[in-house]
Amino acid sequence: MPLLPLETFVFPEDLLIGAPDASVQASPWWVLHTRPRAEKALTRRLLCQDVPFFRPLCKRQWRNRGRTHCSYVPLFPGYLFLRANTHAVFQTLETNLVARILNVVDQQQLETDLCRVYHVIATGAPLAAEERLEPGDLVEIISGPLTGLEGKVLRKGKQLKFIVEVQFLQRGVSLEIESWMIQPRSPADPLLAASV
Repeated sequence: MPLLPLETFVFPEDLLIGAPDASVQASPWWVLHTRPRAEKALTRRLLCQDVPFFRPLCKRQWRNRGRTHCSYVPLFPGYLFLRANTHAVFQTLETNLVARILNVVDQQQLETDLCRVYHVIATGAPLAAEERLEPGDLVEIISGPLTGLEGKVLRKGKQLKFIVEVQFLQRGVSLEIESWMIQPRSPADPLLAASV
């Protein structure tokens, strides 16, 4: 049993699945760099003000004195993704919980990355945060609950890890997969050709 129950980490619930209502879609994404350990307090305030946000969390388990404990920790400590108008963004500064606001130039890329991270979280698979990602092979998952998801593969020792990255932060989320679950993306793919 978790030390504390899982709190709301995405608001509204359909923010990253399907199409949120028109007022949310019209607002740009912002990345808030919070003061140390202030993400939870800020999300509680945003929730009370009905401001759309995403704070990716993962379940962390550990043993202490023979007992298993678990809690939910941020995948990207110190960062919160906000989808709001300029007025709501500047109101977050009044909370004194935000260190700085990062402007997102490529809105579509960030939204795509966040949707993939949310999809991975929704599977319930054990996750690990990855920092400063290195280039890897682009693959697509062809089997299992993540079928159709695209990302990079990174091999660490004997483990094969699938990484979904948030390019804006140069960080990502990884989970272990089996080699039979993936196939390489071909260079003739229109998405790859556009990125070259």
